[in-house]
Amino acid sequence: MKIAVTGSTGLIGSALVTALRQRGHGVLRLVRRAPAAPDEAQWDPARGTVDMARFVDTQAVFHLAGAGVGDHRWTDAYKQEILNSRVEGTRTISAAIASLPTPAVAFICGSAIGFYGDTADRAVDESAPQGAGFLAGVVGEWEKSAAAAIDAGVPTAFARTGLVVSGDGGAWAKLFPIFKAGLGGRVGSGSQYWSFISLRDEVAALVHLLENPMSGPVNLTAPTPVTNKEVTAAMGRVLGRPTVLPVPAFALKAVLGEFSQDVLGSQRVIPALLESRGFVWQDADIDTAIRSALAS
Repeated sequence: MKIAVTGSTGLIGSALVTALRQRGHGVLRLVRRAPAAPDEAQWDPARGTVDMARFVDTQAVFHLAGAGVGDHRWTDAYKQEILNSRVEGTRTISAAIASLPTPAVAFICGSAIGFYGDTADRAVDESAPQGAGFLAGVVGEWEKSAAAAIDAGVPTAFARTGLVVSGDGGAWAKLFPIFKAGLGGRVGSGSQYWSFISLRDEVAALVHLLENPMSGPVNLTAPTPVTNKEVTAAMGRVLGRPTVLPVPAFALKAVLGEFSQDVLGSQRVIPALLESRGFVWQDADIDTAIRSALAS
């Protein structure tokens, strides 16, 4: 199968491309710069263009591109970039999918559990309504931007991903050096839930959505969300380091600004659809997920 992937150089995208090729699929990586390899084709989300001559025989699409949420302080300008990168990119790739002469068998669009907002200690699954806050609003607009593909009848799944446990990138990669140095600790009260997923389970879940096409939101998290206090204890156990230095909420706010609200917030998210469809996690608990990240 020929599969197009946006965001192919990111943490999840690069691992996904490797997994797809190992399964014998042909991968077309959509890039914004001029193509530099035979497996690349250019697209421009801001202009709404895709190289359709290369894209025309695509059979499935993974759309994972978007500005990093934790990469910069949330100025008004960067918040707009976060929103635009998702809305413009999704709208562009959806229109390209809708124009294919032979309909794609699956469109898996990256999304996030930020859709649910702060759920405190209340467990939520895919049936839960949209929450409040900046990220919840971004995810809502992000998913709406796939309307063209949905209207064309293409099975469109929104992969609402949690915190990806990996040492190779993302937020968790920033935690490992701190905890390895014995400087890690709970964040704020530590009672907030962190809904995590290991990188290898994330990739396996995305492949599962390709091989078992679904429509609508699908939570990509481990089945056992844990509190930040439990994450802290697990990091200490696995790394064999003390975890006695908490990060006060006021200090986090001073460093991260508005983004600290999401770090201190709680999201107890359950992957009900993956569970009902028979998906099997390799790293269902936090200790195993951390060990998997270290092993990779």
